[in-house]
Amino acid sequence: MTIRTLTLASLAALSFAMAGCSTNPSNAQIGTGVGAVAGGVAGNALFGGTLGTVGGAAAGALIGNEVGKRNDGHR
Repeated sequence: MTIRTLTLASLAALSFAMAGCSTNPSNAQIGTGVGAVAGGVAGNALFGGTLGTVGGAAAGALIGNEVGKRNDGHR
C-alpha cells in the first residue's frame, strides 16, 4: 500500500469519526462510509491506480448503503 493511499484512507476514517461525534448516524450512513473505505482499499489492491481505487470506493459505498438500509429496517 502506498503512502498516498494510506494517508487518504486515514483521513477518510478520521473525518467519519469526527462527524460521528456531532450526530447519531443511521446504519445506512455508517455502511456507506465503511463500504467506501473498504472498497477503495480493495479496488486499489486488485486493480491498482486511481481508477481502481475510485471504482472500488463507489461500489463499496453502494453495497454498504444497501446493507445499512436493511439493518435500519429491522429495528
